[in-house]
Amino acid sequence: MTIHRPGRPADLPKAEILWARWALIAAVRAEGAAEDNYSGHWIDADGLHWDDSGCTWWILSRMGADRFVLYGEDETSQVKWHDPTIDMLAGAPDWLPYEELRDRIEGYEVGSVYWYENGVWARVPYPDDLRDDGLDCGMADLADRNKVIRALVPHLTEPTDGPSVDSLLADAEAYRLDAALVLDRLRSESPLEPPPDRAAAARTLAAAGITAEPSMASTPQA
Repeated sequence: MTIHRPGRPADLPKAEILWARWALIAAVRAEGAAEDNYSGHWIDADGLHWDDSGCTWWILSRMGADRFVLYGEDETSQVKWHDPTIDMLAGAPDWLPYEELRDRIEGYEVGSVYWYENGVWARVPYPDDLRDDGLDCGMADLADRNKVIRALVPHLTEPTDGPSVDSLLADAEAYRLDAALVLDRLRSESPLEPPPDRAAAARTLAAAGITAEPSMASTPQA
């Protein structure tokens, strides 16, 4: 899937699918120390995070049943510097985390805001001269399923008698993932790296709610 510049709501997969892909990557890359370092992929009370410790960060938050908000920043975004000013929250639904978003927008931290309800992504209209909102930086790797698989492969073994990485991703996207199987399949990206942090991975899977166990997460409808 290609994300345009500037991004379009239709560029993004369903929010439930985006959440599942993001969560699985966060789980296989989880490290106990990294959970407090605010870099890479992780989950906390605000939702799923991605931060490159440089000029790109994103947060995907659940806002109740079938409602999500995606917001973040990349240095390529021209939204916050546009003249005249673009109100990124104009016409947005009343369930967004307005206090958090307004604080970040006023601090020139946010490059774009997308929200999801009733199976549809939306954002404010952009002026014709806006060339980029930064959505493709970071989100392109999660919107493209093949790229997600390539990101997972270095962290998961591929046994001859077990489900493939593709199958594990499909189970995550269907919210029926076998958490124990994922933990058993974890491996270091290279022999020089420390062993996988299975406890951190288990916490991530439990918090994200993409496993077969009962959770607060709802299974996406076909």
